[in-house]
Amino acid sequence: MTQHVAVIGGGLAGSLFALELAQRGHRVDVYERRSDPRLRRGEEGRSINLGLSKRGITALGEVGLLDAVLAVAVSMEGRVIHAPDGSQRFQPYGKNRQEVLHSIDRNELNDMLLDRAEAHPGVTLHFEHRCAGVDAAQKEIALERADGTTLRVRPDWVVGADGAFSRVREEMQRGQRANFSKEFLEWGYKELNLAARPDGSSQLRLHALHVWPRGHCLIVSHANRNGSHTLTLFLPFEGPDSFETVRTPSDVEALFAKYFPDLVPLLPHLIEQWQTHPTGTLVTTKTAPWHLGDWIVLVGDACHAVYPFYGQGMNSAFEDCVALARELDRQPDRRSAFRAYESARRPHTDTLAELSKENFIELRQRVQSPLFVLRKRMDIWLNRLAPSTWLPLYTMIAHTTIPYGDALARARMQDRVLLSAAVGGAAVLAAVALMVAS
Repeated sequence: MTQHVAVIGGGLAGSLFALELAQRGHRVDVYERRSDPRLRRGEEGRSINLGLSKRGITALGEVGLLDAVLAVAVSMEGRVIHAPDGSQRFQPYGKNRQEVLHSIDRNELNDMLLDRAEAHPGVTLHFEHRCAGVDAAQKEIALERADGTTLRVRPDWVVGADGAFSRVREEMQRGQRANFSKEFLEWGYKELNLAARPDGSSQLRLHALHVWPRGHCLIVSHANRNGSHTLTLFLPFEGPDSFETVRTPSDVEALFAKYFPDLVPLLPHLIEQWQTHPTGTLVTTKTAPWHLGDWIVLVGDACHAVYPFYGQGMNSAFEDCVALARELDRQPDRRSAFRAYESARRPHTDTLAELSKENFIELRQRVQSPLFVLRKRMDIWLNRLAPSTWLPLYTMIAHTTIPYGDALARARMQDRVLLSAAVGGAAVLAAVALMVAS
């Protein structure tokens, strides 16, 4: 049966889910508070490049956009770790060339999703429509237009896809027994652009994620298909060598000379970029419930924003859309579908939030450790030896659709197996040494 659905938020999750719903025969209106981003490219200036992995790939495949997206993405086969002395070390993501990530510009992907959604006869896009209120009793949404007038709509149901600071979530939970937590990282970020060479070739290895781990600070680089790289500098907001203290051009130059000397000659316009590119904040949110009866349901950052350090924000949001669509197909009514969707997803996205925090420490500090590298190599070797039995945690998160919590539990079990094997091996070696000594 055709239903009228209002999707609040025309970002990645909102535009993809609108397309999913329209392809199932529903009539969908998408309301986005911004002006059409396809007409004013580059206005916002903050857009960490995205690493598309298995979960996102699955979702894009379901709406028929995967081939088009991969055509404008750059594959990343592993990490290149840049040491302070300028040396580099490559760490593959997986055991073969199929286990890669795909670097895609967030704005370009959003444009593609909006274009495809708009082309579907079942979808209508409404820009400059800000959610101003939700009347759950009347099942009515108030939307404020750019001219100050208010549009009131009464859809059959509503999807809140309006991001980490979701107005739909706030309104939905007003007066309800609801939980919500928000945690800002004490670090911020600033994006910089490392241009391609004059001939269009890349100054860095193109098909890799580049990482400059420095403990106190961190730079991560995603490649673009024109040979340039989007560098994201993560730096504390306060304290020595922080956004608070690095203010003048000489401060910026001193920071890069101290921590990233190999990048200095590659960034001739560093000062100009530093002064013109905004400083972003990073937030993790958790909430419950994710739905109100059979009328409102949340997807993506509206119900589980995470730090970007596992590269799963977009992928998990897309996976929400797939999971919710499947429950709508499977369950006898919307209320049951919304409940089943939240029950299946929320424990695992809570796990993802913790994994994302932990991976921040890994990227800053552990990737240079010989023990870390040895463990990664051991994981890959065991995975090649027993591909269906032994799966590294990163492989399960990035290259499968195993639920996040299940992946973590399996990884911990594998850790215990390795620890037992190490202890057993040490005991055998000690016994042999005693026998030889006697």
